[in-house]
Amino acid sequence: MSGLASALETGPVILDGGLGTLLDARGNDVSSELWSARILIDDPDEVRRAHAEFFAAGAQVATTASYQVSYEGLAAVGRDAAATDEVLTRSVRLAAEARDDAPGGGWVAASVGPYGATLGDGSEYRGDDGLSVAELRAWHRRPDVIAIETITRLAELEALAAELDGVGVPAWISVAVSDGALRTGESLREAFAIAASAEGVVAVGVNCCDASEVSGALTIARDVGGVPTLAYPNSGETWDATARTWRGRSQVVDWATAAPLVGGCCRVMPADIAALATRVQFRNDMN
Repeated sequence: MSGLASALETGPVILDGGLGTLLDARGNDVSSELWSARILIDDPDEVRRAHAEFFAAGAQVATTASYQVSYEGLAAVGRDAAATDEVLTRSVRLAAEARDDAPGGGWVAASVGPYGATLGDGSEYRGDDGLSVAELRAWHRRPDVIAIETITRLAELEALAAELDGVGVPAWISVAVSDGALRTGESLREAFAIAASAEGVVAVGVNCCDASEVSGALTIARDVGGVPTLAYPNSGETWDATARTWRGRSQVVDWATAAPLVGGCCRVMPADIAALATRVQFRNDMN
């Protein structure tokens, strides 16, 4: 992450898109409770190729395939703590190898999802995992965090802010929002205040949310102030359950100037990132 804070001063910096979405589109099975982490374990070269595809599209940051990796989750499939450490290390190494092969270089963001992601029951989107701040601090302590994503509870934000104290690693904190609040209904303003005050945080913002939430959320984040903002929401398409297909258009380019750090989450593919990068480059050329 060295130099990212400086790059944000002249941004935007382009994030990648939905790694799990891309791995699925490339023919990989991501339906297990481990999601894209299964590919990280069983076919690491495929993860490297997916990262490379985003870099080729214009992404400047690769977010690792470690969102669903946890000691509890891998223990359930027979892997001990040492093996889990190796998987986490591998996730960074693969992203770094893809970055190093990319002509423009860039950064690697080690993804740490919320505790609820390990339960495999949608808890990360509802914020109802039930752990206290102390319990959440204990759970988040072992990973070497950089990209803290899809957080839906004030308690988990408090736990993460406490764990970042003294770590000395740059990080961004991104929350999941709905109707102008955290998914739990808690205050977005309070969430950004906690996130922005955490030691080493270089940006705060939103991810894995409806594209329509970006503008309002970032207005609040900027009003809280202190650090740059970021946005990597979902594509903006909607699922038609009757026809079993996605409807609408990708809205990725719509937030090209929304924040210094921009990219995509679910359903955002390399072609979307390429369009985003083109829009950002056009804006920079005009300036």
